[in-house]
Amino acid sequence: MLDERKMQVLRAIVTDYVASREPVGSKALVERHQLGVSPATVRNDMAVLEEEGYIAQPHTSAGRIPTDKGYRLFVDKLATIKPLSAAERRAINAFMAGALDVDDLVTRTVRLLAQLTHQVAIVQYPSAQRSIIAHTELVQLTPGRLLVMVVSSTGRVDQQILEFPGLEPEAVHLANLRLREAAIGHTAADAANRMVATLDELDPARRAQLNPVFAVALELLGAEPTAQVLVAGVPNLAGHSFTTGLRPLLEALEEQVVLLRLLDEAASDDVTVRIGAENTAEGFKSTSLVATGYSVGSERAASLGVVGPTRMDYPSTIASVRAVARYVSRILTEG
Repeated sequence: MLDERKMQVLRAIVTDYVASREPVGSKALVERHQLGVSPATVRNDMAVLEEEGYIAQPHTSAGRIPTDKGYRLFVDKLATIKPLSAAERRAINAFMAGALDVDDLVTRTVRLLAQLTHQVAIVQYPSAQRSIIAHTELVQLTPGRLLVMVVSSTGRVDQQILEFPGLEPEAVHLANLRLREAAIGHTAADAANRMVATLDELDPARRAQLNPVFAVALELLGAEPTAQVLVAGVPNLAGHSFTTGLRPLLEALEEQVVLLRLLDEAASDDVTVRIGAENTAEGFKSTSLVATGYSVGSERAASLGVVGPTRMDYPSTIASVRAVARYVSRILTEG
């Protein structure tokens, strides 16, 4: 267990290395930080930190840099997270508040996270399994053309035009009522089962008449986004070095299954920080992940986070990820 002075030295090394990308020496630490001890004492503390694996010397006669173990202890000992400024909060609110639907919200979220953190942002679509159906609507556009629309509690809107010559307004009204009774307030899976049961309750003639409408509605209930995870900010990786190389990371960022696994491993209501080899997903073992979940009401919907080099501004990144997740949760909950 490190004493407080050695923790101060470790914090100073992490802070300076993140800011400068250069190995940190004892003289520089004494000059830039009020450690209250001589350079010789700092050198002794650095020797202990190196012996215990918290820092390393990349080159002979060079300063020291943090190891993954050092970053881990630094993150675990963070007493406070740097709060976002009022200007940052206003900017987030303005950017996110303009979202038109869940697709637009996810797109805005991933772009915003990449801009705020200068890392690669990854945002998972809210799970349809956790959402409920908030509204259904049938709109007769013209004789023979019907718009079928399903709205989920996440804000996702799925719609399809049905060519249906000969469908009477009375039948449209009945189908509207039955769809709403079966679907609203239920999960997509439950709504689908209830809609099938509703069809079975109708007399054969009415069932044959409404079956095409219900078939489209069932198809919309099962609709999923084509991309489960959106990625933004890949150019932010330029200029950073990774022990496993950049190519495996770039390839992994294109694999949906790998990204879902990465986020699932870090799934939590609080912010999770995975450093280096703590990320078991292929391609990410030399990176750091800062991730958290977001919610719809009291139900956790999905996860979001950022990936970048282990040399990361952890306090600011944690604050940004946490703040954006809260904004997303609020927008989805309030509809």
